[in-house]
Amino acid sequence: MYLDYFNFKELPFGLTPNINFYCQLKGHQDALNVLLFSLRSGEGFIKIIGEVGLGKTLLCRKLLNSLGDDYVTAYVPNPDLTPLELRKAIARELGVEFTPSSDQHELLSLLNTKLLELHQAGKRSVVVIDEAQALSLEGLEAVRLLTNLETEKTKLLQVVLFGQPELDRMLNKPTLRQLKQRITFSYYLPLMSYEDMDTYLFHRLAVAGHTSTTLFAKKTRRMLYRASKGVPRIINILCHKALLLAYGRGQIQVTPGMMKLAIRDSDISFISKRHYALLLIGAGLVVTAILLLYVFMGII
Repeated sequence: MYLDYFNFKELPFGLTPNINFYCQLKGHQDALNVLLFSLRSGEGFIKIIGEVGLGKTLLCRKLLNSLGDDYVTAYVPNPDLTPLELRKAIARELGVEFTPSSDQHELLSLLNTKLLELHQAGKRSVVVIDEAQALSLEGLEAVRLLTNLETEKTKLLQVVLFGQPELDRMLNKPTLRQLKQRITFSYYLPLMSYEDMDTYLFHRLAVAGHTSTTLFAKKTRRMLYRASKGVPRIINILCHKALLLAYGRGQIQVTPGMMKLAIRDSDISFISKRHYALLLIGAGLVVTAILLLYVFMGII
């Protein structure tokens, strides 16, 4: 591999979400601010929507690492489960002890007892569900019913849903209108701008141990942006392949020709900016309001 050749400590463009490579791009940082503020405010449901490859899982893990000791979290990375299996997964993550034969009623009672204990100990309980578009309608309803657990003043359980746009289409179904009404904050992850992509590239290279800014020529980066449309996963795929080509040819810079070959070799697909812009309408106003509240409360 090209690690030693380019003086990398680790692969800069791996596809596995690595919290060490989290880059404070405006879109992702705004989303994180929305999440942290909403959780501190005690909101029941928060929703993050992003197209395939925009870094939702990395943001999800960044959130989990950003919550303090006063939070107890249940992380569900694969929610393609039956309602009972989903509740068991959440209970297990929260430290609830139950038997394999525990039914829905018993499990709900055990969960309620555990959540009350955590609340009395000054802890906030949060369920974070990644790939939430994989939830069944029954699974979504099961999660909604869990948020009915509350004291006279506060919710005992908060839920964060990370999902693709298909999640929004599910929530528009009449049978889920109660859940949709409970989602108090939503954020739509934007595509990266060209300037964002430059920041992203140089950040990942620096974290990997490479400090030079000449590895990807300007013309190469322009070609990369046109092909990727600002989708981080596609950027990672193309950069990894282009670096392999540079290494194989004994060169210290990725040329436009190498990037062109990497693009040809990749079966990439992306969404149009016009289509994704429809999802972003209003998101900027929400984020502005959140940030103003942060400033007012002295959080940032």
